[in-house]
Amino acid sequence: MDPLSASLKIAGSGLEAQSTRLRIVSENIANSRTTGDTPGADPYRRKTITFGAEMDRSSGVTLVGVKRLGVDRGDFTEEYDPSHPAADERGIVKMPNVNMLIEMADMREANRTYDANLQTIRQTRDLISATIDLLKG
Repeated sequence: MDPLSASLKIAGSGLEAQSTRLRIVSENIANSRTTGDTPGADPYRRKTITFGAEMDRSSGVTLVGVKRLGVDRGDFTEEYDPSHPAADERGIVKMPNVNMLIEMADMREANRTYDANLQTIRQTRDLISATIDLLKG
């Protein structure tokens, strides 16, 4: 595979990986206040994503891919709210282990990485177009 095509393939895999990361972060943010259905039940547990290198045998390039989707086994926070439907006999409600600062930082990093991969695709496309123009002229 030629280097320009390989660049497109690698950047494309990066776009896909960061798109998945943004989906996971969005789920975490959307469920940051989702409690259990019954008193004392566990609330939403933060999801995590792990990336890994994958060899594309057909092209011989190493791509980035989602290695594993998991959950954060960190402790839940507890809030005192005896009127909440999920409160236990002491009035304690287990809240998700989602930290909004971490999620916003993850979202920002994923967005910047997505943009970097997109810029790589744009520049590669421009190089391919310039090469075709040179060959025509």
